[in-house]
Amino acid sequence: MFNRLLASIGIGSAKIDTLLEKSRYSPGEEVRGVVQIRGGSVEQRIEKIELSVMTEYMRESNDQKHRHNCVIGKYPVSQPFELKAGENREVPFSFQLPFQTPLTLGKTPIWVKTELDIRGAIDPGDNDRIEVVPNAAMGMVLEAVQQLGFRLREADCEYASRLGRSLPFVQELEFVPTAGQFRGKLDELEVILYPDAQQVELLLQIDRKARGLGGFFAEAMNTDETFVRVTFTQEHLQAGTQAIASQLEKIIARHA
Repeated sequence: MFNRLLASIGIGSAKIDTLLEKSRYSPGEEVRGVVQIRGGSVEQRIEKIELSVMTEYMRESNDQKHRHNCVIGKYPVSQPFELKAGENREVPFSFQLPFQTPLTLGKTPIWVKTELDIRGAIDPGDNDRIEVVPNAAMGMVLEAVQQLGFRLREADCEYASRLGRSLPFVQELEFVPTAGQFRGKLDELEVILYPDAQQVELLLQIDRKARGLGGFFAEAMNTDETFVRVTFTQEHLQAGTQAIASQLEKIIARHA
């Protein structure tokens, strides 16, 4: 009885450790691993094991920025079972990393959170950081942007409920022109990626450099920015990075 009381407050309760197959993934890739569970000093009923893909985003309130955790995807990986005292058990799992998972650029963290739901006790957990890199389609688009003379300056996850679709934020990739025809014409180019299994959609924010009195007024009124949507399908992607760069160049030049 005393051991059960201690387990209810986390002393001598079950412990978990999540082991991922690897530490680097791309959006849309399968994540595989096992959850290792070690029984405590008493038998306990495990209601469920749940994995969540997590990140952080910034939201401004009262002229201050606050960091918020966000669940990108959640995955139950077990049915209820009884875990005996001292028992060791492994629960394998696999799930698809959501396409909307941000890239680990700048200060953006991504981690897999594991939660063990134990009846009548404090629930143990485990956090495992992962690196998220562009998949092939995203990589081609980002390489095309760089071919046009843009350099990535900053990457942030910012609150934007109207643009985030199923999420309350978007990841903004902020590029500056350091070479090529857009140097001196644009202040920056912001890119938001919306990948899925078939294509990559982009939301471009083209920020023109102020030129003349009218340009300074436009900048002061925030009317020097243009938003453009463009989608690259599998057919576009098969044409190669140079073809994507050429199409982006025409679109940006039209609004520069």
